[in-house]
Amino acid sequence: MGDVIVIQFATLDGVVSDPDGRGGTGYGGWAFRYGPGPVADDKFRLGAKMEDGVLLYGRRTWESFATFWPTRDDNFSRRMNAATKRVATRTGIDAGKWENSAAVDGDPVAWVKQERERRDIMVIGSLSLVHALAAADLIDEYRLITFPVVVGEGERLFAGGVPAEFRFTSVEPLDVTALTVLRRAR
Repeated sequence: MGDVIVIQFATLDGVVSDPDGRGGTGYGGWAFRYGPGPVADDKFRLGAKMEDGVLLYGRRTWESFATFWPTRDDNFSRRMNAATKRVATRTGIDAGKWENSAAVDGDPVAWVKQERERRDIMVIGSLSLVHALAAADLIDEYRLITFPVVVGEGERLFAGGVPAEFRFTSVEPLDVTALTVLRRAR
């Protein structure tokens, strides 16, 4: 059985929205103020999970990523491009925009319940999808890269207040950020 792993960039006050500024918000771009180092490569320590598992996106996150990942050619970008990708969407996607991509048929929560029997699922960004999976009690692990900034507004990862208990399994300083891994206490 696989794990459902949520990976997010976050601020000290828990905001996860608009880290790159593409959302056009007044607070956006907070993750990129520190240069490319904190957001480059496999900072979330996914390793072989990227080859063996599946990356799951909401449609908007996938569309954003599909504009820049296919044009990159470093080692990590090649791994991202080669990974199996699924997209939770009601409107469909142009799967040809990013290799190994396909839409999830039907309810994404039901798909996750079934797919996790086979392999790990890494949910990248896609906050509304993360909230739906948290409400269904399907998240096994959070991997958060926290930036030393408070933005004061924006969408927060745990704003839904869905009760759950996690344990810190690791905290690792990464340049100006910190990677925190939290596993479900079961």
